[in-house]
Amino acid sequence: MPGSPTEDSFRTIIEPFRVHSVEPIDLPTREERRAALELAHHNLFGLKARDVIIDLLTDSGTGAMSTSQWAGMMKGDESYAGSRSYERFRDTVTSITGFPEVIPTHQGRAAERILFSVMVESGEVVPSNTHFDTTRANIEYSGAEARDLVVAEARDTQSEYPFKGNMDVTALERTIAEVGVEQVPLVVVTVTNNSGGGQPVSMANLREVRSVCDRHGIPLILDACRFAENAWFIKEREPGYQDHKPEDIAREMFSLADGATMSAKKDGMSNIGGFLALDDQETAASCRNLLILTEGFPTYGGMAGYDLEAVAVGLWEALDEDYLRYRIRSTAYLADLARSAGVPTIRPAGGHAVYIDATRLLPHIPPSQYPAQALACAIYLEGGVRGVEIGSVMFGKPRADGTETPAAMELVRLAIPRRTYTQSHIDYVGEVLALVAAGADRLTGLKIVEQAPWLRHFTAKLAPVD
Repeated sequence: MPGSPTEDSFRTIIEPFRVHSVEPIDLPTREERRAALELAHHNLFGLKARDVIIDLLTDSGTGAMSTSQWAGMMKGDESYAGSRSYERFRDTVTSITGFPEVIPTHQGRAAERILFSVMVESGEVVPSNTHFDTTRANIEYSGAEARDLVVAEARDTQSEYPFKGNMDVTALERTIAEVGVEQVPLVVVTVTNNSGGGQPVSMANLREVRSVCDRHGIPLILDACRFAENAWFIKEREPGYQDHKPEDIAREMFSLADGATMSAKKDGMSNIGGFLALDDQETAASCRNLLILTEGFPTYGGMAGYDLEAVAVGLWEALDEDYLRYRIRSTAYLADLARSAGVPTIRPAGGHAVYIDATRLLPHIPPSQYPAQALACAIYLEGGVRGVEIGSVMFGKPRADGTETPAAMELVRLAIPRRTYTQSHIDYVGEVLALVAAGADRLTGLKIVEQAPWLRHFTAKLAPVD
């Protein structure tokens, strides 16, 4: 009616959903948390769920599914071959990505392993804006080098550069010239750039990377875990896209690539699942042969029929404008709370997580003593909030002399599960961060006492330095 406020006149962006069912949260005391941390050898992956109050370890598979997803799961066709649920899954993936060859996998790292086993050989180099942990590990397991070529602006955590996930195209050209085009089997662009702070990649940058790949005949693959969030950032920040729908932006992104891997536990809004999608039939046939060997028949690929249904619904829900507006703003809200408490974070805020710059907060702890891991442990001890280190425990490279090359940045990631926590939960996290920041100068470093040869951060045992 005349005079009624429009939705644009309200400052508060509300959750575009209601709570339908609830799950109780355990509230361990500080002493119980201290005992749990020691039992886990100062590795937050080792904590039991009941030890944690607010779990921001990952946004992968930890979100709440919608009533439409649960309803879809009741239609799950569990046929071993030729499942109707696969047909719906395939048609959804093809509609959004444009890729005709759709191979389901139980999660993203399975898609990576299959693709790299088929396309990558020992001694080759795979450039990316920034590889995430499982991507890097699967490439290195193949005997190849995973080389990060992110733009220089990404290294300044306080810069407000809008597309810090972009690939350095000049560095890509230089790498191809240096190693030879025959030694570069593919290029990977991660959207959004998780290891670099959940930062987006612009459409203009994707076009530039595509142009380089075309000139040299190199396939371009998207690591598309958070494709919908990346599409929203393009809509918000890149000139010419403000009036575009997220699904149309996503289709344009995928049109610039030859294929994609995806963990559907992120922007698939599901608790499990993933896929490998390709243009090339011959490569897809080789990948399916390997899929059958290790994952399952090509129409289920390690997923249950009801999970195929949940992903088919979730991929569309992730592109909903109301959801994306809420999702990106709620992450920025936590970043605002952190900065107001004197906790330095990567600016601007990313899509799925807040990344704390441990080097700035703990300048007295050297990289060799894992400041980001020490900070993550302190945040847990102070308030039962579990995050994850993205620093030298995750990405440090051991040297022959027993030392190691540290990671480029020492970050603590607080990843926000989708549609799971309320604003009061996030306000509580902000209070915890303020308390940790107030005592930051008293924190001490850690040392690794036991580690695995691959992805050591999942199982490493650490102890405080003497």
